[in-house]
Formats: sequence, structure tokens, C-alpha cells
Amino acid sequence: MSRAVPIVPKRFRTLFLSDIHLGTRGCQADMLLDFLARHDAETIFLVGDIFDGWRLRRGWHWPQSHNNVVEALMAKAHAGTPIIYVPGNHDEVMRNYLGTHFGGIEVKATDEHVTADGRRLLVTHGDQFDVVVMNAKWLAHLGDWAYNTILLLNTTINRVRRLWGGQYWSLSNWAKQQVKRAVNYIGEYEAVLSDEAARGGFDGIVCGHIHKAALEQTGDILYLNCGDWVESCTAIVEHQDGTFQLIDWARTTRLKNYRRRRKARAQAAETIEPVPEERVL
Repeated sequence: MSRAVPIVPKRFRTLFLSDIHLGTRGCQADMLLDFLARHDAETIFLVGDIFDGWRLRRGWHWPQSHNNVVEALMAKAHAGTPIIYVPGNHDEVMRNYLGTHFGGIEVKATDEHVTADGRRLLVTHGDQFDVVVMNAKWLAHLGDWAYNTILLLNTTINRVRRLWGGQYWSLSNWAKQQVKRAVNYIGEYEAVLSDEAARGGFDGIVCGHIHKAALEQTGDILYLNCGDWVESCTAIVEHQDGTFQLIDWARTTRLKNYRRRRKARAQAAETIEPVPEERVL
């Protein structure tokens, strides 16, 4: 019996994660656990909405996989990895604990990250710059209800897709790309946060909030959005030389599963003995 080969995680200088939304049915906890097992860093930033307090207040949903994510992060902290937690609007209760440590995880309102090549980046969830969240919270909660309704439909669609051998696909992410107003909102959000970084004398900004991963250089400002672990399943990593990479783990997983199925089909075809041709006399 062959033993399982232990996973050796890729190691980076910095890892940025946001919008995990533990406590919701849309959270892709299993995919995140796979990612965390294969990726490690000298420093980890949790850039807000790590758990969803809004949703948990309306009904408790906390399966073992969500607990496993917390344990995986705590294990990294206990192993000596500094983890900085910058709360967002869905986990805003953590803003009551700024400056405190939880098992090696430090809670901060915002933070400054200096890259390996000396650039200064502002780290913030980004909800502070969302007009709806700041000035019409009831509308934000209504939008959250509609969003979670779409995610429930998304879960059903993916169950059906798996029955037919399909991979994870995000209905909400697809819809976001089709609606012009949503596209315009995303563009305005990126511009506002980039301007905020410039006003603060930073070279760039790392954020989350809108569930739209991005790695863009606009003029002198670097805009990094971690994305999320509900729709896109993405993360931002910094390499040892200070360069950044956007990792799309949902896409990576789809490609990996596709190659595995193709290899299995090829191996199955080789094991099938050819049917001998009939002799014609």
C-alpha cells in the first residue's frame, strides 16, 4: 500500500486573504483549506470579512470545515507566522478589539506593509470608502440579503454541475461582469482607493470588500484587491523579491481536476485490450 506523499507548501514573503465569509453557506472553506495546506508565508494579512457577523446574527451556520479554516490559521500563528487581522464591515465587531492579540493574531484598523523592494502599501478592507455601507447601512443589508440569495442558487447550480463532472463556477461573479452598473461601481471603487493611497503618500493599497480580485498598476499607484473565498477563491502573494502575484485557486483547481480526469481516461484506455479482428477466410 503506497503512502500519501506529504504536501510541501510553497513559501512566500507575504500572503493576503480577504472576504472569506466564514459562517455563510457560500464560503468555499474546503477550497481554502486546500490552498492553505499548499501555501505559506513569512507574514499573513487577513484583510477583512473573515467571518460574516451579519449572516450569523440571522441564523447560525458553522460546519466543521469552517472550524478547520480557523484552526489552520491558528496553527500558522502558533508556528510563529505573524498574522495581522484588519476587520471589515461584516466582521466589524472585531473593531472593538483593535490592538489586541488572539493566539498570535493581531487586530488592527489598518496597517502599512513595506515590500521587499521598499514600497509602502496601505492595507485596509475598503468598506470605509463604500458610500452605501457608510451612509445607507439598511441598503447594504438589503443588498447582502439579495447577494446571499444568489449564492444559494449558485450552490444548487454547482451541485448539479458536479453530478455531470463539472467544476466550481460562480453565478454571482458572472452576473457582476454583465451588469454595467456593477462594472462602473468596481471602477469607481478602485479609483477612490488608489487616490486615498496617493493622498497618504503610499505607493499602493491592498484591500478587499467588493469581491473582485485585481492586481493593477495605475500611474505610480499599485492597486491590489485580494478578491474573496465565496465567488472567485483568490489570494495575493508577495514573492521574496517584492513582486506580486494574483492566485486564482478556483481556476487552478479546475485545471488540476481536468488534467487528472484526462490522465485517468488515458490510463483506462491503455488497460482495455483491443478486440481482435475477425478472420476472413
